[in-house]
Amino acid sequence: MNRLLVVDDDSELCLLVTKYLEMEGFQVDTVNESEQGIRQALSGEYALIILDIMLPGINGFDVLRQIRIKSDVPVLMLSARTEDTKRIVSLEIGADDYLSKPFNPHELVARIRAIIRRSQAQFQKDKENPSHLLLTVGDIELDKNTWKIKKGGNSLDLTALEFNLLEILLKESDNVVTRETLFKTVLDRELDPFDRSLDTHVSNLRKKLGSHINGDERIKTVRGVGYIYQNVNVN
Repeated sequence: MNRLLVVDDDSELCLLVTKYLEMEGFQVDTVNESEQGIRQALSGEYALIILDIMLPGINGFDVLRQIRIKSDVPVLMLSARTEDTKRIVSLEIGADDYLSKPFNPHELVARIRAIIRRSQAQFQKDKENPSHLLLTVGDIELDKNTWKIKKGGNSLDLTALEFNLLEILLKESDNVVTRETLFKTVLDRELDPFDRSLDTHVSNLRKKLGSHINGDERIKTVRGVGYIYQNVNVN
């Protein structure tokens, strides 16, 4: 499926984006209003949603929150270049990635393809490896069959990207996973020292997981290298 939905009140931008994405082989629908955008995003007809933060009425953050209640469809947020805080918030509430306006059309296509590729690759991986769907490390249980996470038997609500990030860290528990590896496997792009989106996702994941019962941090930063999930015996 290569059908995309653009939710942005800037009609001229929608027209330009549509023309460019159609040249790249995508089918594109556009919506200029929040509530209609939510309805269409939840239709199950789209591979990815491109969502502007600055929408009239219901803003992009609230649109994203309503989408995430019912769907894990990939969402790429658009924000003004100076809105660093808003870009971070968008990741915290479930966006898969963000892009600053004005943007290079080539980068937009690259981000879209990377997100869709991650989603499709993960689905195919699970289909081909049904015997590797349950991963347990300490008090954390990750079930790829149901896309559920439990900590001490209690369910946790993670975004798809946070789920993938945790899976990689758990598989390599007590070993360092480099930032370069995480950029390639989780974000599907090359390491960029000025891109803080990975750090934001890790920070969000830390908050949701909390500390071990003995107070030790679960995900430790190895400065200048990457991250490590510390497995502690909590029995």
